[in-house]
Amino acid sequence: MANEALLEEQREETRLIIEELLDDGSDPDALYTIEHHLSCDSFDALEKAAVEAFKLGYEVTEPEELDLEDGTKVMCCDILSEGALNAELIDVQVEQLIDLAAKYNVDYDGWGTYFEDPDAEDEDDDGEMIDDEDNGIRH
Repeated sequence: MANEALLEEQREETRLIIEELLDDGSDPDALYTIEHHLSCDSFDALEKAAVEAFKLGYEVTEPEELDLEDGTKVMCCDILSEGALNAELIDVQVEQLIDLAAKYNVDYDGWGTYFEDPDAEDEDDDGEMIDDEDNGIRH
């Protein structure tokens, strides 16, 4: 079970992130890519945590080496999910990933996402504009 103080801190942070995004005008109905951040000084431990996160259904970014301000180096990766800005659902993910991080002696460094412009036009994965009236028939 995850550290209750850390979970409470993360719950507060989640609500603050969501509130700030919505106050800035981010689209409340958009699907957001949620990036949970893991770091560790051991590549092997980070890799094990990443593999388990993948098995749980998350997408995982390639590990990267990061130089900290104090000169030390850590390995880090992001654990990705996609969903609405729903604090309760994000809380479940956070708890799951904090437990996973503790299991492998990896640090859970919080989560983030990006502003979603409610006035932006839709694009597919290739950056092509999506036409809602397109029936798929080509002439």
